[in-house]
Order: sequence, then structure tokens, then C-alpha cells
Amino acid sequence: MLLGTRAGGSPSIAQGDYWWYRARTRILETVMKPYVGTPRRLLDVGSADGPSVTWLEGTAEHHVSLDVDPRGLAAGGVCGSATGLPFADGSFDVVAAFDVIEHCEPEATALAEIARVLAPGGRFLMSVPAYDWAWTSHDDHNHHHRRYTRRRAVDAVRAAGLSPVRATYGFAGTFPMFAAQRLVTRFKERGTAQQLPSGGVAPLPEVSPAIEKVLLGASRIDERLLPRIDLAFGSSVLVVAVKSDPEPHIHSDMPRRAT
Repeated sequence: MLLGTRAGGSPSIAQGDYWWYRARTRILETVMKPYVGTPRRLLDVGSADGPSVTWLEGTAEHHVSLDVDPRGLAAGGVCGSATGLPFADGSFDVVAAFDVIEHCEPEATALAEIARVLAPGGRFLMSVPAYDWAWTSHDDHNHHHRRYTRRRAVDAVRAAGLSPVRATYGFAGTFPMFAAQRLVTRFKERGTAQQLPSGGVAPLPEVSPAIEKVLLGASRIDERLLPRIDLAFGSSVLVVAVKSDPEPHIHSDMPRRAT
């Protein structure tokens, strides 16, 4: 979910069971869970964005959710922005921000705030959308400021003082269909202004039950490959980073695959 002003809110509030959110849940868990450990305090930034953090439930003694849209908050959640996190320095062992940073401007402020609230040795889990060439009205309606390559995402995280330990693309299995849909949409939208539908919520692409089955099946390719390798392409970028610890001891055996 974006952390800025938006009238309608995340489409996931109305369609949390949409195929993409369900597939992302499994892909994020496959990539991120080996780095979570057993944190004392975990912060989920942008918690309104679908069911994609359900796999994090129960991993921490204290799980704090934050979003600017109160509809996306469970009881006890905090209404706030990623560019001004209302927490003390070093408050969390893990911070997750799934499809959040692309909504934040300036990007550096949001990442600096995340680095600030991470404890030494803490882990940052991030996903962002991939490729500027895939920009369509869907990005405008969702108030995106940018899309990413893997290198762009890694550089942004490093600039915030965090050390990436894994960076990979995700949704490689569905990428041919994603690329075709985005390129066709760009062609159709060329030179025309696209209006946000009534109510202010960006619509999700409609898919038939048969196509949904194909997309969910294709996304399982990622689940089979990601435990072993980083993917060279996909419609999302996934990054895990660590805040330097003066006395390293947390996840010293983590694979160092980010480049």
C-alpha cells in the first residue's frame, strides 16, 4: 500500500483474494522467510496491501503494522507514513515494506527512516515493481513515483546504509503475460489521458477463472526456482538487506548473493 495521500486506497482492500496477492504471498515467503529468524519486534510498513504478510504472523514477539489508510490496519495498528516513522531509533529487528517504497517521495527519506528504526543486525525485507518500460496508467492511478531494476533497488538500499544480502526478480513465471499486457496497454493509452474510475480506487486487471488458474500455476515456477537461484527477470524486485552490527552475530550464515 502506498504511504501518501490517496482518495480511494489500495485495490487490495476490496480484492485481497486477487490472484496476484495470493501468488505474491508465496513468493515473498519463499525468498524472505529464511532471513526473518525469531525477531523480538517486527514492523510491517504498508500493511493494507493484501494478504502478503500473513506468513509473517507469529514470527515475532511483537508485530506492529503501520499504514496511512486505517482500513488496512488490524486492532492496535499505527496510522503513519514511511517518510516519518513514529518509532524510536533501533526499535525493530525486522522491517518489511512490500510494494511501498515506489509510493514514497523522496525515496531516500523513507529508506533512511527504515534504516533508523532498525536495530543493529536488523533485517529489511523489500519488494518493488520492476521496469520503467512497464509503466501504464495503473502506476499513475496507484501514485507510483518509479519502477525498479534489481540494480536500482540494490543501489537505493545501499545508499540508506544497509547491506543487501539477497536481490532477485520475482514473478518470472508470469513475466511473458505481464510484458505482453503492459506493452499492449501502453500502445492503447498512447496520447490519451486516463481517468481514475469513480471512487478513486485503481482497478485490477480482470481475469477469467481459467486465466487465473494459468497465472497461479505459472507463479509456482518461481517457488520452485527461488530457493536455489536468483531470477534474472520478473515483474517485481525483491531485496533483503541487513543493518551493520558492530558485533556481527545475527544471520552470519546468510547467503551473500546481492550484486
